Amino acid sequence: MANTAPFRAITPVEDRAIALHFYRLWLDLGVPQDSIQLDWLPISLEFIATARRTLHYQAYVAEVDGIIVGSASGQLFAGLYPPILTTHHRQYGYIWGVYVEPAHRNQGIATRLTRLMVDYQKALGCTKAILNAAPKARSTYQKIGFGESNLMELDLS
Repeated sequence: MANTAPFRAITPVEDRAIALHFYRLWLDLGVPQDSIQLDWLPISLEFIATARRTLHYQAYVAEVDGIIVGSASGQLFAGLYPPILTTHHRQYGYIWGVYVEPAHRNQGIATRLTRLMVDYQKALGCTKAILNAAPKARSTYQKIGFGESNLMELDLS
């Protein structure tokens, strides 16, 4: 069972695999390819490099037969407003880009990758881990303990 796949933290030389999974994630969510910027790879790599330097970015991968089949990224949440609260009161970690190749889904890989990110963010002193879940993935995150948030949206398109 793929649940026994080796899980590990990545090194910067593997950032391309994370970027590719992030790209595929959007395609799987139904975003048309022409709605993704042509320079998605350098944009993603620069974002990851900046987050690694400034926000304690980390990513974990799952490998099967030496091939990366799943990944998850996370970092300190930079915030949406001025950070006037102390970090011991509010220091959020943000988890993003949880992706598993289709042939390896429903085997616990996304759950294990997410738990690794949660543990990493706990070690950083985060008071809460947050993420934006695709509708199909909500149950996975709820099983881990994520609850509904008070995020409200207004579609302006």
